[in-house]
Amino acid sequence: MTRMTQNGISTTQAGQEQYETFYSSHRGRRVSRVMYDYRTHEGELFSVVAPTIRECRQKRDEWLAKRNK
Repeated sequence: MTRMTQNGISTTQAGQEQYETFYSSHRGRRVSRVMYDYRTHEGELFSVVAPTIRECRQKRDEWLAKRNK
């Protein structure tokens, strides 16, 4: 069970990030992934799944840059 949601809704507060590592199978191998949520101060939610937290944050920064244009 994830700590990032309650009743299927993200519990991430405005201006904060949350992430969890989980494992899945791909072609018979165990693969690590990071589930990441970030909520802006205005309340807009960004969610992504990527191999590392660094990649999640990079995707968030790209999303924020496009959003602020």
